Amino acid sequence: MRHGRGGDIPRQACYYYCNAEHMPRMESLGEFEQSVLLAIAHLGDGAYGVTIRQEIERRTGREIAIGALYTALDRLERKKFIASEMSDPRPERGGRSKRHLRIRPAGTRALQQSRDYLNRMWDGFEADLSRTRP
Repeated sequence: MRHGRGGDIPRQACYYYCNAEHMPRMESLGEFEQSVLLAIAHLGDGAYGVTIRQEIERRTGREIAIGALYTALDRLERKKFIASEMSDPRPERGGRSKRHLRIRPAGTRALQQSRDYLNRMWDGFEADLSRTRP
């Protein structure tokens, strides 16, 4: 691979490519993932599927499909943002275990990065969005 004048790849293109390849990638969070992580943080030791769903619905006024919640929880666990632990079955006959969740340090960092990113985007922007184009 040759660089520069008369070469195959302009030097600037190689510089940008090399830098982009070696930059640490921020794992971005979607809006729903942020809501799930924040609900877990608010609930602390009481965080499991039903309580997380209730917390998000209470705080946002939006109804949450339980399937969407468990899909997000599985994705967040694969990303190592949360950890889960199964409780002992409940004492009543046929009692089920609960999947208790907690935020891991990587999840806390992802939330902080996401908040910082959005704050930088909003910084200096007036709250009047009526000026935007249709």
